Amino acid sequence: MQRRSFLKKAGLGALASTSIAAAPAVAQSNPKLHWRMASTYGPSLVSLYGSAKAFCSMVEEATEGQFTIRLYGGGELVPGYNVLEAVGNGSVECGQSASYYYYGKDPTLCFDTAVPFGMNARQMNAWMHEGDGLALLREVFAKYNIVNFPMGNTGTQMGGWYRKEINAVADLKGLKMRTAGFAGEVLSRMGVVPQQVPPGDIYPALEKGALDAVEFVGPLDDERLNLQKVAKYYYYPGWWEGSAQVSLYVNTAAFEQLPKHYQAIIRAASRYAGVQLLSSYDAGNAAALRRLIAAGAVLKPFPRDVMDAAFKASNEVYSDFSAKDPQFKKVYENYMSFRDTTLPWLRVAEAAYDNYLGIALAK
Repeated sequence: MQRRSFLKKAGLGALASTSIAAAPAVAQSNPKLHWRMASTYGPSLVSLYGSAKAFCSMVEEATEGQFTIRLYGGGELVPGYNVLEAVGNGSVECGQSASYYYYGKDPTLCFDTAVPFGMNARQMNAWMHEGDGLALLREVFAKYNIVNFPMGNTGTQMGGWYRKEINAVADLKGLKMRTAGFAGEVLSRMGVVPQQVPPGDIYPALEKGALDAVEFVGPLDDERLNLQKVAKYYYYPGWWEGSAQVSLYVNTAAFEQLPKHYQAIIRAASRYAGVQLLSSYDAGNAAALRRLIAAGAVLKPFPRDVMDAAFKASNEVYSDFSAKDPQFKKVYENYMSFRDTTLPWLRVAEAAYDNYLGIALAK
C-alpha cells in the first residue's frame, strides 16, 4: 500500500512538473500580441470595412484570443490615404487600403488594385495566387517596408455619375470629374479635368456644379450617396476598374517577428476576408442597382467611340510609363500577358453562358 501510494504521488508530481515545464514553451509559441490596424475606410462602407473586421475576428478566434488586432477607421489614427506610410514606418503594425491611392508615390502600386482595361476579379485572383502577381508586387512593396496580402475585390466597378449625357468623346472635354490616379491620367488625355474630392463632399459639389461627374465604386456603395438626385446618368462599365483589389499591409519587421503559425493565420484570414468582400458586392449590387433605377438613375453604356478612345489613351500612358520606369514595365508586361492569356477562356465559357442566360430570361 505504501509503495502504491508512493508511486501514485510520484506520478502526480512528475505530471505536475512536466506541465509546469511545458507552460513556458506554450506561452512562447503562442505569445500574447496586440496590434493596431488602420483602414482607409470607415464603418459607412459596410462591405469594405466589414471585411477588415472579419480579418481581425478570424485572427483572434484562430489564436484563442492570444493575437488581437484592433481596427481603426479612416482618420481615427491616421488619415485614410496615409495607411501605406503609417504601416511602412511602424506607426501601426498593419493596415487595409487600396494601393492605387498611392499612385503619386509609385504608379506601379496601381497594379495591386486596378489599372485601366486591366483584369476582372477572377483573373486578378489567379494572377496573384497562381501567377507571378504576388511575387512581383512583394518586390515593389519591399521598398516601403511592407509585406502585402490580397484581401478581397469589389469586382467590376461602374463608370460613374454624370450631370449630362456622354454621347461622344467631345462631351468629355472640360468635364470636371471626381477621379484620381491612373484613371485621372488617362481621362485627362481625353479632355477631362480630374478632381480629388472626399466622399462626404461629393454630393454638395455635384449639386452646386463644382463637379460635373463622379466615379465612386458601384451600386451598393453609390446608393448611400443619393447621387441620382443630382447626376442621374449612370454609366458603365468602369473601364479603369475591371476589378479593384483591396490589400492588407503588414509592417515587414512586425511580420518577420511573428511565429510561423501566426504568419500562416494572417495568410488564411486575409483570404477568408477577401472571399467575404467579393461575395458581399456580388450579393448586394444587383438589388442596389434596381433601387437606384427606381429612384431615377438612368443606366447607360459608354458609347463605343468613347471606349475606343479610352483604350488608345490607356496604352499611350502605359508606353510612356514603361519607357521611364523599368520596374513598372516589368510588372505591366507580366500583368497584361496574364490578362491576354486568360481572357479567351473566360469569353468562351463564362461570358457566353452569361450572355445566353440573360437573353433567355428576358424572353
